[in-house]
Amino acid sequence: MTRSFQAGLLLLACLCSSAEAQDAAAGRDKAMACTPCHGPDGIAVAPNAPHIAGENAAYLTSQLKAFRSGERQHEQMSIIAADLTDEDIADLARWFSMIEITAKVPDLD
Repeated sequence: MTRSFQAGLLLLACLCSSAEAQDAAAGRDKAMACTPCHGPDGIAVAPNAPHIAGENAAYLTSQLKAFRSGERQHEQMSIIAADLTDEDIADLARWFSMIEITAKVPDLD
């Protein structure tokens, strides 16, 4: 591998990481509108809302686009998603997918 090729790969990796961080930061800011139902960390506070923290970004994107298009219906989400742009959806999906969730199996002994 030539030095120029290696340098190009390094530059590309830095640019991608920077873009992902910007998308996540934008998503974090946009997610403030999600907190009444999904909580500030993507862990639902409303009893009929799902936890969305740590979900796959592709899944979140497809669901938000389905709400926006009317393919999927929900009293609140259909209204909220109607005004989301593709960029908004990508930013939100990136933010919520980056939240790390841990689980602990109960010790029954």
